[in-house]
Amino acid sequence: MNTAELGFFLVTFIDLYIYLIIARCILSFFPAINWNNQPWLAIRGATDPAMAPFRNIIPPIGGLDLSPILLFFLLNILKMLVLNALVRPAAVVF
Repeated sequence: MNTAELGFFLVTFIDLYIYLIIARCILSFFPAINWNNQPWLAIRGATDPAMAPFRNIIPPIGGLDLSPILLFFLLNILKMLVLNALVRPAAVVF
């Protein structure tokens, strides 16, 4: 697997993870969902580890969890960095 394929795989993974977080945010408005049953447990298990550090920065306000906002911001920055490295690979210096 070359670097371009790896980069596109990473961008696709970030996009899918963003969609998963959006689904989690939408589903959180339905109180009848039991997050301890499948498939909700899988969604919670995939998204909670990434959102937990941001919950320490922005605690829920009035029952509204704002931690996904910071996670979206971070994931979009990461996605832009990967895309920038794919477009201009010679300009990336670590």
